Amino acid sequence: MKKREFLRSLALAGTGLPLLSLDLPNWTAEIPANDKLLYADEDFWAKIRSDYKLKPDYINLESGYYNIIPQPTLKKLQEHIEMVNYEGSYYMRTVQWENKARMASKLAEVTGCNSKNLVITRNTTESLDMIIKGFPWREGDEAVFALQDYGAMKDMFAQVSKRYSVKLNTVSVPNHPKSDEDIVGLYEKAITEKTRLLMICHMINITGHILPVKKICDMAHSKGVQVMVDGAHCVGHFEYKLDELGCDFYGSSLHKWLACPLGTGLLYVGDQHIDQIWPLLAESPREAGDIGRLNHTGTHPVYHDLSIENAIDYHNMIGGKRKEERLRYLQRYWSDQVRDHPGIIVNTPDDPARSCAIANVGIDKMKPGEMKKRLLADHNIWTVAIDYANVHGCRITPNVFTSTAELDHFVSALKEMAG
Repeated sequence: MKKREFLRSLALAGTGLPLLSLDLPNWTAEIPANDKLLYADEDFWAKIRSDYKLKPDYINLESGYYNIIPQPTLKKLQEHIEMVNYEGSYYMRTVQWENKARMASKLAEVTGCNSKNLVITRNTTESLDMIIKGFPWREGDEAVFALQDYGAMKDMFAQVSKRYSVKLNTVSVPNHPKSDEDIVGLYEKAITEKTRLLMICHMINITGHILPVKKICDMAHSKGVQVMVDGAHCVGHFEYKLDELGCDFYGSSLHKWLACPLGTGLLYVGDQHIDQIWPLLAESPREAGDIGRLNHTGTHPVYHDLSIENAIDYHNMIGGKRKEERLRYLQRYWSDQVRDHPGIIVNTPDDPARSCAIANVGIDKMKPGEMKKRLLADHNIWTVAIDYANVHGCRITPNVFTSTAELDHFVSALKEMAG
């Protein structure tokens, strides 16, 4: 059977039934490995879409906050809940931590680092706030971050500033930089001899702008400054290896692009820093270099941790690179149609290497909040409004379940609103 016919039969057969990819052979193995245009094959992605239970009331273009779980992963989560409830304290007192360590090892494989440097947390905020609050600050120290960084981390820096008299220096990242050197130089100018910690985004959450992390880390380290990276939107979104970034700390939320259950995240800490950070919750004494000292959580929903493995299985079934290509294709599919349209402002870099699925778009002389309301009320499109720093528009985050037909509708809505 030819590939096109095979995919069409999959898309049409059993419509509405979840693809039990975690119990059945990997159907994507039937796709030719040398197929370079699969990212644009709507039949293939229609089958992926059938694994998602989508609310018909609106087109969901807001996957950036929380990426809903595909049915095969959700089925496994429900099984884990039943198992833990069935075994009760027996499970919690026997294999709970062994299983969590196994999940961390799986994550280390996906993210390209050693499992001894990674722990499972609840989200990026917990991961990075632990570093900011637990950093060995001294009075007079300085920290650097951007106005476009996530609010929770900026709030923790403000608390640290009050508590330890740490000076905070901020930069503003341009929406359309000319080169990597522009970004690196921006941060370099903000560093002084008293700077000890630099926070950067791997991908700025409000614009989707991917920063040159390795170059920034190399620059900062040459000045003796440690680098903490906010990678909330990166794991499961596009391909990279944590060990190759050269950062000291990295946090991410797994309930976003990896499509894990809510309340799952990760924290990466370089070898030389594990013992210098004060944990968020105190842990019993451990041997030097044991990152477990930063992972005391108390009793928590362990079945969410178990589902990480299933989410990774589903991600691998699609293929990390294949998924990245599709997500970048979807963003460019709609944004390229409106970048030069009168009255429409795209706040995400034009260079394809500087973004993936996320982009931000505004309408001239229209407040982002009003734009969001009109998209939902008049066009049944769900987004989120962003209106601070130099970003004024709606963040648009399609996902693997998004069709180009839905994006055509979105483009028409933008052009109509731009009037």
